Amino acid sequence: MLKQKVSKEVYSPAEDSWLLEKCILKENLEGKKCLDLGTGSGIQSIAMLKAGAEEVLAVDINSFALKEAEKNIKDFIKENKKSKTQFPGHLLGLQKSDLFSTIKTKFDFIAFNPPYVSSDEVKWVDLDGGKNGRIVIDKFLSQVKNHLNKNGIVLLLVSSLNKPNEIKKKFKELGFSVKVVGRKRFFFEELLVLRLKSSSKI
Repeated sequence: MLKQKVSKEVYSPAEDSWLLEKCILKENLEGKKCLDLGTGSGIQSIAMLKAGAEEVLAVDINSFALKEAEKNIKDFIKENKKSKTQFPGHLLGLQKSDLFSTIKTKFDFIAFNPPYVSSDEVKWVDLDGGKNGRIVIDKFLSQVKNHLNKNGIVLLLVSSLNKPNEIKKKFKELGFSVKVVGRKRFFFEELLVLRLKSSSKI
């Protein structure tokens, strides 16, 4: 079995990050236990805290990303303590994990900006999306319901090149309601943020 290769790079916030951040900030996460999957720089963990999250766990397969996220999140918390605006939540921790491989608990809210760019091969597991950019997305799709509390919510960023209608159909088959809550169009693709809500039966 080939050993997974993880890059030494940390994904810097870009248009996709800012789109997902904007959608997170629209959520009311007061009292919620949240998971920032594929945290990268930690931008989405910070957004969750701003949206009122009670607890945030930041997860990534990339050790370099976890170090960067820890610095950025702690800097935010430090600056927040100095300001007049106080956010009630706290960082539950930072954890290395290949998707949900080391995660043993459930969450009220999960946000994920996956490797979604199509690639002929997966050289770097934290960056390459494989055929149709779907390798990581499909794994996430098959695992996420096991880590959601009843009526839990997921925000998932995808590209129009990932066959999003097929993704939405699969989530609906798993008992999720699906809504597009964010869009950003480019000349070659459109980025979408899917809001997935689990049923009370999950």
